[in-house]
Amino acid sequence: MAAMSTPENQLDALIGRLERAGEQLRSGELSPDAAATLVEECAALAGEASAELERRARVEESAGAQGSLL
Repeated sequence: MAAMSTPENQLDALIGRLERAGEQLRSGELSPDAAATLVEECAALAGEASAELERRARVEESAGAQGSLL
């Protein structure tokens, strides 16, 4: 049975991909075109991570507001 994909796992996966990309970029082994492509991928990954963090913040804010009404 495959492990369920939770928001925490998804965020951890995005972070891992960004860290690996950073290592590749720092290695200096990529061609300029490959490096540029990887930088674009990093921007997309960072956008996904940002969206997930914003979603979590809204959920926590909503939960906090509901708790204060009780």
